[in-house]
Amino acid sequence: MFKPLDPLLHSELRLAIMSLLISTDEAEFPFIKEQTGATAGNLSVQIDKLSAAGYIEVEKTFKGKRPCTICRITPAGQQAFEAYVEALKSYLQI
Repeated sequence: MFKPLDPLLHSELRLAIMSLLISTDEAEFPFIKEQTGATAGNLSVQIDKLSAAGYIEVEKTFKGKRPCTICRITPAGQQAFEAYVEALKSYLQI
């Protein structure tokens, strides 16, 4: 029997964001944008969705006079990501 996949993480861009954050303590918005190839608007929307779900936390700060958005995965996000990977493995077993 296949395990259900978390629909929030099943989006390609949201999964990419989580994959980046799972392997690092934090990442700034431009880095995530560059690594995913997403537009700023789309990335912002997807980050908001992950934040609203409690999967990531977003810190808005400044570097000098420029705004800086920093994203970090939460313990709930890490658990959801690990559960997603385990569920996905059930689809790959023959």
